[in-house]
Amino acid sequence: MLTRTGKQNYYLKALLYGMGISFLFFIPFIIFDNGYFLFYGDFNVQQVPFYQMCHDAIRAGNIGWSWTTDLGANFIGSYSFYLLGSPFFWLTIPFPSWMVPHLMGPLLILKFGCASLTGFIYLKRYVKNPDYAVIGGMLYAFSGFSVYNIFFNHFHEAIVFFPLMLWALDEYIYTRRRGIFAVTVFACCFVNYYFFVGQVVFTLIYGFTRLLTGNWKITLRDFLLIICEAVIGVLCASVLLVPTVLAVIQNPRVDNPPEGWNALLYDWNQRYVHILECFFFPPDIPARPNFTPKSEAKWASLGAWLPLFSMTGVIGFLRMHKEHWLKKVLGILFLMAFVPILNSAFQLFNSSYYARWFYILTLMMSLATVISLERECIDWKSSIKWTTGITLGIALPIGLMVTSTQQDGKKVTSYGLEDYPTRFWTYVAIALLSLTLLTIIFKWYRRDKKLFIRRCMGGVALISVLYSLFFIALGKTQSDDAHRELIPYSLNGGKNIQLPDTKNCRVDVYDGMDNQAMYWQIPTIQAFHSIVPGSIMDFYPSIGVQRDVGSRPDAKYYGLRGLTSCRWLFDSALSGKNFEGEEGASNPVMPGWTFYAAQNGFNIYQNDYYIPMGFSYDSYITRTEYEQIDKESRHLLLLKTLVLENDDAQKYDGILPHNDDYQSSEFTQSAYFEDCLKRKSESCSSFDRDNSGFTAKITADRERMVFFSVPWEGGWSAQVNGKPAEIAKVNVGFMAVKVPAGESVIRFDYETPGLKLGAAASAGGAALFLVFYLVTRAYDKKNPRKRKTYRIKYEEYPADKKPEQPVPAAPEDDQ
Repeated sequence: MLTRTGKQNYYLKALLYGMGISFLFFIPFIIFDNGYFLFYGDFNVQQVPFYQMCHDAIRAGNIGWSWTTDLGANFIGSYSFYLLGSPFFWLTIPFPSWMVPHLMGPLLILKFGCASLTGFIYLKRYVKNPDYAVIGGMLYAFSGFSVYNIFFNHFHEAIVFFPLMLWALDEYIYTRRRGIFAVTVFACCFVNYYFFVGQVVFTLIYGFTRLLTGNWKITLRDFLLIICEAVIGVLCASVLLVPTVLAVIQNPRVDNPPEGWNALLYDWNQRYVHILECFFFPPDIPARPNFTPKSEAKWASLGAWLPLFSMTGVIGFLRMHKEHWLKKVLGILFLMAFVPILNSAFQLFNSSYYARWFYILTLMMSLATVISLERECIDWKSSIKWTTGITLGIALPIGLMVTSTQQDGKKVTSYGLEDYPTRFWTYVAIALLSLTLLTIIFKWYRRDKKLFIRRCMGGVALISVLYSLFFIALGKTQSDDAHRELIPYSLNGGKNIQLPDTKNCRVDVYDGMDNQAMYWQIPTIQAFHSIVPGSIMDFYPSIGVQRDVGSRPDAKYYGLRGLTSCRWLFDSALSGKNFEGEEGASNPVMPGWTFYAAQNGFNIYQNDYYIPMGFSYDSYITRTEYEQIDKESRHLLLLKTLVLENDDAQKYDGILPHNDDYQSSEFTQSAYFEDCLKRKSESCSSFDRDNSGFTAKITADRERMVFFSVPWEGGWSAQVNGKPAEIAKVNVGFMAVKVPAGESVIRFDYETPGLKLGAAASAGGAALFLVFYLVTRAYDKKNPRKRKTYRIKYEEYPADKKPEQPVPAAPEDDQ
């Protein structure tokens, strides 16, 4: 890896080291999974189907309304968090659909390589020997946070791009290079708005800490120009940001700040131990916290361990006698990790506990480690002792604590507080092996700098591969359905499903994998998706169904199946569950369903009381009256009468009579059958969805309100017989439109709210960026004496040899 001048290409070195290490621990699993990389939980249920579904939607030009996300969703608003802003996702677009699941592993390898590269780019400024920055990039790329979040594949985009924003800010301060900070702000905001919030918070901490400690010097003019670049960068990202914000603010989970004592202290005392141990041990797998089973942080992304070095470099750096801005920054970040309201600042003060900003902390820890490696004043022997002592101080009490329980009237004594002893002691062994290897490297190779660097790189690579292999293998043991069900019956795209219609109706997957039907790209009533229209979040709780991160209506809400035009039910023949009830019985869990066929590894049932999409009612009640009925009965009530918002009752009273007998309605199975047949007799003769909306035809005996079980959203517009029609919000979150007597053609069109505004803002931002760049460049050329031409490089020297004056900057190519 040589450049034309004979120097090593450290950029390529950092990239290839990251890709090479990740290749070593991904490839065994890719081979095992027949060319796929499959994990467990959210990775299998969300990441893989989301990638393929969005890939196919974009190639088909369907970027407005997603019919295969829950009951329907804003495509851009729902998927900008997961992948729409990711350049890694867009690399899949040229490939055919069947290849997308095969690309998940290679893309992760590329992401690890890019994280190593961007970590190196940021860190290289602070060391004289770029090899140390390569080591730092490896530590950042393979930290506990990165490996933990293989589970959340889309988190790696933030890990990759964030160091570039810090590098660009440094570049502005030290060289006054204009424009690149705006570009990196745009990239970080465009890639993932959620992580961008935390990045902004940290960048403010980072910048003001360095200014207040005197490490940075900047004029008011340059400070304002930096703010201008940040604003321009956000404007350029508005094409995704604006429609996303309009979609996300509908979610009730957004407005939930920590209050009272919960803002100061965590309710779960084990969480403090969990936060502390994540710096000294490889991460637990998500959903299976082992060190602290009752920390209530299962999916919090708590991981910050640095392979080989653990906390040795950080402790050595913090114990250094000289003052340093990074000490202040690390102190602030560690404090924020342990105080709930400060931790929540990285996610707009939401009280749900997450540590999804720890990649920022691991970057700062990697910086402290590489600075320590280059400074001769660091007492590594003492730092290793401190780290080993804390590691054992956490492991031994948890692993050996005596507990007593009563079993069958006898006292039973056991040892250890962990849930999974074998896994626990393996974590401990890896942590201690890492420290032992580090001790050997320092004792035998420290004097030979080149050999020492090679051994450190090799040690980081070895430990990274070892613990990543264990982590992934452990995760895969939590899911045994990859070869039994996922590969043969999900990743085949449902090619063996042969049914009369699966496009213009919905299906039910009985007690199956979340998002199963998304693999087949068939509309369904089940979904595991956090970002869906607010109307869905309103509707489900109104009938007694919890809707937080997923829609999973229990079979007892069988009326919901009729309301949402659910025609088919899939019951896995391999799951061990049985929709027919007990073995040998013929008593379906829900009434009105009969066996249709066995296809694609599933027993398929047909809804004998299926109601086509688009039907009308003979009466109405108000939202207030609806809420007077017991929640458990409302799913059946919605098939008897239309629910109008209180303000709309008078408007439509002339079309529908009020149901004065709603409180005495009969909620039995026979009444349900009768209601379904009644609604079916007043339904549309055809319903066809397409990329921009849907078209339906109906013949009405009189003026009616036609209901569609499509979630209400501001982006919808309607026409009846070619004339604009008003859309009514009905049935607590769905849509209806008035039609005249006779034959009518109903057309609904969807336009993503905020997309045009966001596109205009992005275009304006791009124009402002061009003006900003040209004006500032012209000013700098006319005023060369006022432009700073040096870079403060105190960090390049051991603390006891810091120069008294700033060191002139070398040209960028000579760094």
